[in-house]
Amino acid sequence: MSLDSSTRDATLRALQAIVGDNACLVADADTESYVTDYRRISRGKASVVVLPSSTEQVAAVMAWCHTHDVPVVPQGGNTSLMGGAVPDTRGDAVVLNLSRMNRVLAIDTVNDTLTVQAGVTLAAARAAAEEGGRLFPLRIGSEGSCQIGGNLSTNAGGTAVLRYGNMRDLVLGIEAVLPDGRIYSSLRGLRKDNTGYDLKHLFIGAEGTLGIITAAVLKLMPQPRASAVAFVAVASPDAAVRLLGEAKRLSGGAVTAFELISGPALDLVLDYLGNVASPLAQRHDWMVLIELSSGADAASLEATLLEILESGYEQQLVQDAAIAASVADAQTFWRIREEISDAQTRTGGSIKCDVSVPLSRIADFVDEASRRVLELVPDARMVIYGHMGDGNVHFNPLRPKDADAKAFLAQWYKPVSDLVDGLAHGEGGSISAEHGIGAVKRDDLRRYKSQVELELMWQVKRALDPKNLMNPGRVLPAMGEGG
Repeated sequence: MSLDSSTRDATLRALQAIVGDNACLVADADTESYVTDYRRISRGKASVVVLPSSTEQVAAVMAWCHTHDVPVVPQGGNTSLMGGAVPDTRGDAVVLNLSRMNRVLAIDTVNDTLTVQAGVTLAAARAAAEEGGRLFPLRIGSEGSCQIGGNLSTNAGGTAVLRYGNMRDLVLGIEAVLPDGRIYSSLRGLRKDNTGYDLKHLFIGAEGTLGIITAAVLKLMPQPRASAVAFVAVASPDAAVRLLGEAKRLSGGAVTAFELISGPALDLVLDYLGNVASPLAQRHDWMVLIELSSGADAASLEATLLEILESGYEQQLVQDAAIAASVADAQTFWRIREEISDAQTRTGGSIKCDVSVPLSRIADFVDEASRRVLELVPDARMVIYGHMGDGNVHFNPLRPKDADAKAFLAQWYKPVSDLVDGLAHGEGGSISAEHGIGAVKRDDLRRYKSQVELELMWQVKRALDPKNLMNPGRVLPAMGEGG
């Protein structure tokens, strides 16, 4: 339930003394964007939104909240799709937003590391790396607004995981504030440190339930000298998997991205963008976006891409292809891919299923899940896209064109999500590849995690956050009595 006015006023005064009057927001007009999720489906309430400017301020806020049993919801760019970055409706939580902690602290081009505060946006981190002649390879469509702390807290993936790995693979050290206000720091740019438990991995992927990440040391890579991009029509998801195998075999490890796009996904995004045409002359049911990058010269890389496509034609895997002839072409191809998510959000009525399946089983999964969903909702638009190269597919059935978005989600979200997640799990997959668990899939973990796994997770939670004040009601399902 909401706090009474005297308790809320006391909380506000205490936190203003730590961060300053202007860094505490309470008016509805000021807090609206902090308590409403990215898709504008979930809206919570907060006693106050706090915007600290330093790790020390975060620590002081956390210590006060811990002493006074006040729940805290850590927040970065608030781009979560699982409701994990906004408070619930009780109104007693403090939202602790890190957007003011947005400084690049250091870049070491000899050690190939970038040290940043958690509120630095992904786009700013990538720009800082580029200014130093290096690459930070994480790529997500929301890079202009998502923040490094949130990327770490959800173990973000994106379009280059096939080549470079996810966020867990791209960080060497973190700084985090514990629920009681103590500061844990491992901001060392070491690739080898075998001195016991690697504690940073407790906080990566924990979605703010164990502490608040305030800074990180990120790995940098050499900038590729050249890239080659193609938008390719394929015969089926199975043909796409086989083409990926050819791309790996012929490129010598140069495949950076291999993105699957269904016909309805392309239709949706082209309609949304309005002024962008399909790279292909005819409509196709399935396409892939392929990117190669390496230290080789551009001519060699383009020759390799042509060899891959020719092999695909010979094996009847490829039906048509458009090769980017310029940087502008490549940017257009990638814009089409990256705007699919926003196109769904603006259209409304999208059932978000973010699953991963072993690559050897992914074609069968896509075929079977599509068939089963269309049996339930025959007119659903099968918006299927994502990072096929690493087994991650965003399987997002969209409401029929004449259906009301809210009514469609109320009727079909749970049945369709349960069906798709169950099929993915049955193929040895996961119900969350990169979006996290948040509030939306929290209770589903009971079906897909063993009792031992859940008990271990709760034991870690109790050890670090015995009062259960950190992002309560997120990630961990209730364990019943004593849980």
